[in-house]
Amino acid sequence: MDEKTLIAKRVALELMDGDLVNLGIGLPTLVARYVPPGRHVFFQSENGIVGMSGPITGAENHDLTDAGGSPISALPGAASFDSAFSFGLIRGGHLDVTVLGGLQVDREGRLANWMVPGKMVPGMGGAMDLVTGARRVIVAMQHSAKGEAKIVERCVLPLTSVRRVDLVVTDLAVIEPTDAGLVLKETAPGVTVEQVIANTGCELIVAPDLRSMPIEG
Repeated sequence: MDEKTLIAKRVALELMDGDLVNLGIGLPTLVARYVPPGRHVFFQSENGIVGMSGPITGAENHDLTDAGGSPISALPGAASFDSAFSFGLIRGGHLDVTVLGGLQVDREGRLANWMVPGKMVPGMGGAMDLVTGARRVIVAMQHSAKGEAKIVERCVLPLTSVRRVDLVVTDLAVIEPTDAGLVLKETAPGVTVEQVIANTGCELIVAPDLRSMPIEG
């Protein structure tokens, strides 16, 4: 399986029955495909819908998109509303989980994901509100890019929030930021602890109960 599918499948295992979940644009949108059978999760988009899914054949509607502009379908019982109400859900702490992509996460568990200095960006979107307002923040990203570690001692890119994220899932590992530092909880199938450490730009604490990701091919 490819790296993005591995990450999405592992993140999906973190979603619990009845959770209200926001998926960021890009890789996080894949998570909805892999929610375990029988687990009912409600997906929200900041542009104003709860109860969305990916496009369903026969139920396409080009007027329905997620916050990134990708087409979606509304499931039976879905609710739509304006973006002010949608951000009220986010800022009011009513969102159980948000899954966001990342450019960097530092040793303190702080996320940078909204801009690269000198490059044109459309804006931070809802990222700052989501990291600050959601009850649980999961970062889904590749462990490194162009040979550079994305988990670093200190973010050099602008922070999305000073809040510590709750979990980082990459193609190599599952890492939990804690008061003591970044704890390596799981390695991807076929990946060693040494490989994870070699591709990480800061110290990791290896959990005594370290395990392999519970992912089926």
